[in-house]
Amino acid sequence: MTRRRSVALSLGVTFLLTLVSSPPAAAQQDAETRVLDYIREHLRPGEPFLVTDLYNNVFTQPEERKALDKLYNALFRIPRFAVEYQEHFSRLPSLKIIAEQFDLRTPEAADILLRVLEADPRVPNFLTRDPKTHEITQIDKARVLQDPRFAHAVARQLSGWEGKPAPVFQMMTLDGKELDSESLRGRPVLLYVWFTGCPPCMEEAPQLVALDHEFSGRGLTIVGANADSILGLGYDDAARRRYVETEKIPFTITNWTRESDAAYGGIAIFPALFLIDAKGVIIRHWVGYVSGDVLRQAVAGLFAEPTPSK
Repeated sequence: MTRRRSVALSLGVTFLLTLVSSPPAAAQQDAETRVLDYIREHLRPGEPFLVTDLYNNVFTQPEERKALDKLYNALFRIPRFAVEYQEHFSRLPSLKIIAEQFDLRTPEAADILLRVLEADPRVPNFLTRDPKTHEITQIDKARVLQDPRFAHAVARQLSGWEGKPAPVFQMMTLDGKELDSESLRGRPVLLYVWFTGCPPCMEEAPQLVALDHEFSGRGLTIVGANADSILGLGYDDAARRRYVETEKIPFTITNWTRESDAAYGGIAIFPALFLIDAKGVIIRHWVGYVSGDVLRQAVAGLFAEPTPSK
């Protein structure tokens, strides 16, 4: 981890934690728990919580740095997520939903991250929360859009994708092959962006398997782009392969890239699905779980015979 990233992470005071050795499989989770526990115990209302030199002086093991990457990535995605979620679903995200979307184990962990944002003077005061339940009661979209870190990406997502040319992408599959959008020209594509352990993604997968069985023979290509790496999550290709085998997923799984994520406006809500026609135009865009019936109807429309003109 570079010094530049260490400075970028500075939300305040140096952690002085005694690191406890743990089994490799649990090490990242244990490190994440220690960080969250420390924040919960030391945050005070009205007092910014600042973190410095975590990477250089405290958390030096790979698992610990992965845990910090994950939490850091989550912190600065939350304002975008909250605004986009309300815009798409006309309701506020609960702590449970935030925890699910950021691969956190409990709603309390989501509450802790929100408290860090609330205490940080560099982040706009974009939300109001219930003092008892800690649930979000109001989101100030204008404040988020006024912040240059969030404004462009939020505006791009909310402006809509349907009817626009699909940005190009280039990714590596789990079996080490290169897949690019140019090689898929001339056929319909359903681009599905997801991450491991995401509850709505896990619910979506069987719908996509059924869709592939029905339409792959007619030319539909489903690409399951996994975003674990760009989100800082601690899953590797072996874990993703196990998931593919367990769920009997027949379509191609790739690793989503930062370049592709930027081209598609930065995905804030998972899963995200883009239905692209044979001409390379996005005809439908969904976020969150989509029912199999809705997906099937949209895909079937691509293969419908045109009505003869009279």
